This record gives sequence, structure tokens and C-alpha cells, in this order.
Amino acid sequence: MKSSLAAAFFSTILCLSSTSLVEGNTNCKCLYGQPCWPSTQAFDTLASQLSQPLLQPSPPALPCYTDPSGAECADVQANTANGTWRANIPGALQNLFFEDYIFPNNTISACYLNTTLGIPCEQGSIPPIGVDARSPEDIQAAVRFAKEHNLKLVVKNTGHDYLGRSTGRNSFMIWTHLMKDIEFNDAFVAEGGDGSEQHEAVTLGAGVQWIEAYAAVGARDRLIVGGISPDGSVGAAGGWVLGGGHSPFAGQFGLGVDNALQFTLVKADGSHVIVNAHTDPSLFWALRGGGGGTFGIVTSVTYKIHPLVPLTGVLASVNFTSPDNAQRAITEYIRLHGTLSDNQWGGYSFFNNFTLFFFYLAPDMSVPEANATIGPLFNLLHEVGDTGLITEVAPFESFEASGAGFSSPGSGQVGNRPEISSRLLSRDTAVNKAEETARTLLSLDFVAVNFVAGGAVLRVDPESTGLNPAWRNTVAHIYIGEDHEEGASAETIRAKQQRLVENTAILDTITTDSASYLNEASLHEVDFRKSFWGTHYDRLKQIKYEVDPTGLFVVPRGVSSEDWDENVVCRV
Repeated sequence: MKSSLAAAFFSTILCLSSTSLVEGNTNCKCLYGQPCWPSTQAFDTLASQLSQPLLQPSPPALPCYTDPSGAECADVQANTANGTWRANIPGALQNLFFEDYIFPNNTISACYLNTTLGIPCEQGSIPPIGVDARSPEDIQAAVRFAKEHNLKLVVKNTGHDYLGRSTGRNSFMIWTHLMKDIEFNDAFVAEGGDGSEQHEAVTLGAGVQWIEAYAAVGARDRLIVGGISPDGSVGAAGGWVLGGGHSPFAGQFGLGVDNALQFTLVKADGSHVIVNAHTDPSLFWALRGGGGGTFGIVTSVTYKIHPLVPLTGVLASVNFTSPDNAQRAITEYIRLHGTLSDNQWGGYSFFNNFTLFFFYLAPDMSVPEANATIGPLFNLLHEVGDTGLITEVAPFESFEASGAGFSSPGSGQVGNRPEISSRLLSRDTAVNKAEETARTLLSLDFVAVNFVAGGAVLRVDPESTGLNPAWRNTVAHIYIGEDHEEGASAETIRAKQQRLVENTAILDTITTDSASYLNEASLHEVDFRKSFWGTHYDRLKQIKYEVDPTGLFVVPRGVSSEDWDENVVCRV
């Protein structure tokens, strides 16, 4: 049951909206609270066209202000760091920083879970109203409504985002999270193609999450290239693939964009179209790497699925006895990625001067073969590590079991306020500059290395998708971050952001062309166009304006966003 405060707030939104006329400044989008905001009657008309009632998104922590000792507040407190729980709430984001809003005068609108701070609960950046889309028709009605009233429109599925693209203060939201259809096809042929292009495939609705997709595909003894989060809550048919889609299986089968066969999409004019290499080659190129929330709203994605191969898991955890030993170990660890890439391994790690942890998958490789590959590094770790060392190589009995190694429900590292920055590490740098790379990375407090490229990724034509071409020389994706506590002042937040910028400059000394993975990136890039898309940016922008000439779909640091102000509300 929704709280009385949330219901009252929703009622106020509609009652205060007395006109649907757009304000005189047509260079700006219409926001809640402005005279141009649609009237109650206009929202009633929209509601009559939808399969579900209009949403009233409210801050997840709101129940702890209205009834601190109630069951709803207890639920919030127990689950605030649970990504699956947060994905199921229209007003919740995985990264709480983007639920907050910092005004130009450095005051902050937020709703903190810690009620003892004495700060009132406010809406922050959470949209006050939205559509609970269950079908393409729901999305079409919402898109036409947003276009008619010149609203700032945001699209949200699970809320996994480091750039704030799935929320917006005083905006109008389309929530796709409950579009959960999954359909298999043993001989899929893309619209407009012929029988020579058949693929075993699965079509995932916009709201399907990877933990759901893995279960469905694994039940058929098949494998799909998909994303990973500690609780499996990342969406499978939205921003993940639109931003490139890295995966621990990419070394064997390519990135998400390399496995996408077809999209269905609601465009800015409200039409629902099929997009693939035959029906619209330019848009198909752009959707595979051009970023989410930019070219339209994806309603489904069709992916290749692959025969299941044996998977061996490789885990290591070590605490270093000295910085010199850390340097030795991390140097060899980084250098080994050339060999691991050739053998199509993938996985995730983090390290600093004190510790190293990694969990990798070795596809189509037996335990003895995996041991032969990783053995020299394990021997070194035993030499330089303390008594807490753990090294393990073990087979996985099923595809689902391998995914569970990364994706245990409810264990997501979410519900905090991180900002991150990332760079792509080339194979040449990893192999030939391992010592310098290790020294540079160990100068930072904490580094995560996503080993999610190399192998098959390197064999794809860089011009075949809109993805940054730098990916086709990449073996790993490195990211760093800064976090702040709830209630931190704007000045404290700005200082941490500046530190992130400075540490990103350190990464630039060892990486190529400042290339970054746009789904795990920083709002504070010196040149986001170069970092996110490289030489593909100009073509992406041309396609953007061909399919969305008025800029209905614009997100922070998205294609064409440089033509808008910082909040992507007014053209500049």
C-alpha cells in the first residue's frame, strides 16, 4: 500500500497543473511545477489509454519518515542494499546519488534513510509521475503524450546507471521493468532476412533481468552473453546492450552488441518498429553501442544463444606482505591477461597495495588445463602472499551455476552513493607495459579490473557497430571510484568528484585515447564524446537527429547532449 504522503503528493501534482500550454521558451522542456505542465484532465486522458494506473514514484526511504516504526520502514532498512528489491520500486535507483539533486546554490534535495540527520524527506531527482509500461502500446501512448506536451522524458528499467540517465528532477518517467516476456526460437530469421541467416535465439522483453534470462537459457542447456551484477538485477534488454554490453563470456562469443540480432523500438514519433541489419542498417548500427535513452525506447532485444560448453571457475584471494610483493604480483597478473585473452577467459577482480581478489571463468577448458594456465601466477601468489591465501580451480556443473558465482540474489553492492570513472586497457599495454601499468594502478587506493573483452571481441570489425572502436583492442575494463555518505555537503561531494577527475588523469597515462565504457563511466569526463565513442561520434549524432530531430530522448552525456544544458532541459 502506498503511503498517505505519497498519495497526497501525487494529488498535488495533478491539482497544481491547471494548463497544458507549453511555456513561451520552446528551447526548454516542460517540468513539473511550471505552467506548461499537463492538466489533470490531460493526465486522465493519458491514463485511459494505458493498461495500468499512472505511477506515483516516491523516494524509497519515505516510509521511514511517515511511520518510522512501521513494517514498510523495516522493509526499507532491511533491503536498501538489495539490488533486486530496488529494481522493483519505480522511484528507486541502484546508485542513491542519482536519487538526490544538488541545486546551483549547493543545497541538496534528498530523502536519506538515516532520519536522525534531521533533514526532511524531499523528492530529489525522482520523477513525480510516470507510466508503468507493460506493452509497446503503453510506451507509444506515453511517448506521444511526452512529445505533445514537450515534457522532459526519462526511461527507467532497473535503475542500474552511473550517469543519472534513468531519472530526472520534475520529469515524466516511463518504467519498463515489468515487460518480462521471454521467447525462444530455434531458427530465428531477422525481419527482411532470408533462410541462410538462421540463428538459435531468444527474444527478451525490455524488463527482463539477467538473472531471469540466465535461468531461462540455462534451463535449455544453452549459454547467452550477458551482464553481471552481484545480484543479477541488471536489465538484459536496455542500457546494458545499448552501451556495448560487456560480459565474462565476451572473450568467447563477443560483446552484447555482437550478439544482438534485432531490436523492437518505439521511436520519438510514437511508431513501433523492428530494427535490424535489413530493415534499418543505420539505426541498427547506432543502437549497438550508441547508448541508452537516446534513439528511442527498446521494447525487446533478440540475442544469439550458444551451445553450452564446459566452464571452469578460477578464484584467488591474497593479502600481500609488502608493497614490493604487491608490485611483483600485480605485474604478472596484468601481463597474464594476454594469454588469458587468447584462451577466451573472462571475469572480475579488484586490488590495491594490500590485497588481490579475482574470479574468472575458463570456457571449454578442463580443470588440469586451467591449472596449467593459471599455475605460474598461483605459485607467485603463494610466494608473496600471507597465510590467508586462497586459490581454487573447480568445474561448474551448469551455466546457471557459473552465473551464480557472480550473481547471488540480494547481495548486490548497491544502495550507496558511488561515482566511478573507467578506462579500457589494450592488449598491447597489458602484455608489453605490465610493470608500468601495475605501478600506476597501485598508486591509487582501489582498482577494479573487469576482464570482459579480448578473445572474440578483438576479432570483430571495429566499424560494424556504433561502439567505441577502442573496444576492439581491449582486453580489460578498469574502473576507480569515490563514494560519499548520505547527508554529505555539496562541497564534500564536489571535492570527491575533483579527486575522481585527478585519478582519471592518472589512468590516462597508461591507457589509449582516454577510451571508457559508457555504462560504467564518469559524468566529469574532459571529452565524453571522445571517451565514450571515439571516431564514431559524428555518425552517431547524425543518426540521432535523423530519428529524433526535436530531442525528445536526451540523457546526461548521451549523444547530442552537448547541445543541451547540464540538466538536459534547455538547448544551449
